[in-house]
Amino acid sequence: MGIISGPVDGGKHGWPFAKSMLEVQSFGYQEAEYFIEGEAQSYRQVEGSEWGRDGFWQAEPHKRAPYKTRLLVYRPADPKKFNGTVIVTWNNVTAGYELFGADSLEVLEGGYGLICASVQRVGIEGLPPINQGLAGWDPERYSSLSIPSDDYSYDIFSQIGAAVGPDRDLSTLDPMAGLPVKNVIAQGASQSAGRLGTFVNAIAPFDRSFDGFILSIYFGRGTPLEVGDELVNINNAQYSESPADRLRGANLIRDDLDQPVFIVNSELEAIACYGVRQPDTSKLRWWESAGTCHVSQQSRAARKLMADRDELVTPSDDQGINAIPIGPLYDSAFYQMHRWLSEGIDPPIQPRIEFDDASGSIVRDDDGIAKGGIRLPQVEAPLAVNSAIPLKPDIFAYLGGSCHPFSSDQVSVRYGDRGGFLDEFESAAKSAVEEGVLRPREIIRLTKEATESWPA
Repeated sequence: MGIISGPVDGGKHGWPFAKSMLEVQSFGYQEAEYFIEGEAQSYRQVEGSEWGRDGFWQAEPHKRAPYKTRLLVYRPADPKKFNGTVIVTWNNVTAGYELFGADSLEVLEGGYGLICASVQRVGIEGLPPINQGLAGWDPERYSSLSIPSDDYSYDIFSQIGAAVGPDRDLSTLDPMAGLPVKNVIAQGASQSAGRLGTFVNAIAPFDRSFDGFILSIYFGRGTPLEVGDELVNINNAQYSESPADRLRGANLIRDDLDQPVFIVNSELEAIACYGVRQPDTSKLRWWESAGTCHVSQQSRAARKLMADRDELVTPSDDQGINAIPIGPLYDSAFYQMHRWLSEGIDPPIQPRIEFDDASGSIVRDDDGIAKGGIRLPQVEAPLAVNSAIPLKPDIFAYLGGSCHPFSSDQVSVRYGDRGGFLDEFESAAKSAVEEGVLRPREIIRLTKEATESWPA
């Protein structure tokens, strides 16, 4: 078990890397950063076992090595506000620096604990030629951190989960400040979802650090247990496959665990996972959202605000990409998973996106909008055709999909006037709340955004 130190302060900037853009204190929350250090275990595939499509993978301990990393903690200041659930998010490092969802209103208004865990080398070291990892961003604060290889990331993540869980040692420094934790959820998005997929299939059978798993925008394939010195880099020149081939689903999630698994996918990952879709069960929920994509104009805009504050270099080409954020579904998944674990209330089963079995392609309506699936109000009362169809063949365009606005004439024919549009939009938003895929707070926010989107 790792040793916790902190809270950490000072440094060149005086704040934690990629901290929440919200004033969390106004929600009654405390923000604190800690270091954790110790010795981590790597794993390898059991000799003679098959790392196959069924997901029933066998792993065993391999090497050990020292590490030191950080965890950024958000917790209610008032113990009475704490709902008993802690979400440990596997920070995403695909960009060459860490991304995580510390701006979730469900977390801050719902009384959760949130732990943003730095568990991969790129998060600390960054990627050349612009090294924007923790150590380069603020050497005064983070130069002592070290992760020798991503081979150790699974155990580091597990140790962080245990350090904030119900069985943690309360006689030592406690990142949760004594709050009575009941359940710990592991969450990861995109590349981090792939790593959690491997955790579920290979490590969760003998590691009980987490009570449930949420895999967001998951491409349906786990990552290797052993990569040695290799760093996560989607720009790596060794990739000769197209993005669609490179990210096509390859394995199932094993179905013999006690811990529930929740998958929340956009239209893009639904395409990738078409060949490895699994039915909903008492321990699995699989949500697919029509009209959404891996990233959106809104998520890119929010990311740029954070990057500007933290003086980071980010991709700037978001012209014409998808304009329906999938973030509200993540909040709904947090809420549904919390109830699943704490109250035994099963999350609602949702319809899947329709595919043509012969071609494996999405079935679309006359406008080009995907049929079936979860239908957010921007899909049910559209002002544009949003989809996962990319504008260009490169990986970043593939992740961005596309948005093709209707003309003013098309909008007028469809809705008459803005009042008619807003009536349909608000009705669709209320239906999504009733179906359990939107939280009630989203009705006002999304309707406001829809009002501003109405063509002049």
